Amino acid sequence: MNIFFVTLIIFVLIYLLLNWFAKTSSKKISKGIRSITIILAAVLAIAMAYAGRFIFSLPFVLMILPLIKTKAGLTLFQLFRIWSLLRVLKNSGRFNFNNINQNLNTQSISIEEAYRIINLDPKKKYSKDEVLKSYKKIMKKIHPDVSPELSRLASIVNEAKDKVLEDIK
Repeated sequence: MNIFFVTLIIFVLIYLLLNWFAKTSSKKISKGIRSITIILAAVLAIAMAYAGRFIFSLPFVLMILPLIKTKAGLTLFQLFRIWSLLRVLKNSGRFNFNNINQNLNTQSISIEEAYRIINLDPKKKYSKDEVLKSYKKIMKKIHPDVSPELSRLASIVNEAKDKVLEDIK
């Protein structure tokens, strides 16, 4: 029954619009269309100015990246995991984008840090297969064959894997 009333209202509005359109001069119609265009442009400009703050923000970019076809085929979750890995390494002082030539791997990785790099909980006990599975997931995305620029990062992840495997034994 509600659909009937909604349809009836739509048809009445269309009839009134067409009736007005047929009886009005072309000057009034063009003036009305021009006014509506200006109003819609102003509303759109205000909406874009407001939305512009969010369009170039990091969360918006992260939502859009999985929609873009990349060579590696990264998903949003994988990008988040790589970002968290880089954050852990940057906070520990092992990976710095500004000083590429500086060797920051002179000190050994702590056990807890190694677990976090491999994306494992240091409080839990893991088997060798679980450690290798987590390691392989990370290495599929940061292996030097995929991107030669990530060779330093891959070496740090290899060192963390070795440290975790030593801890398991």
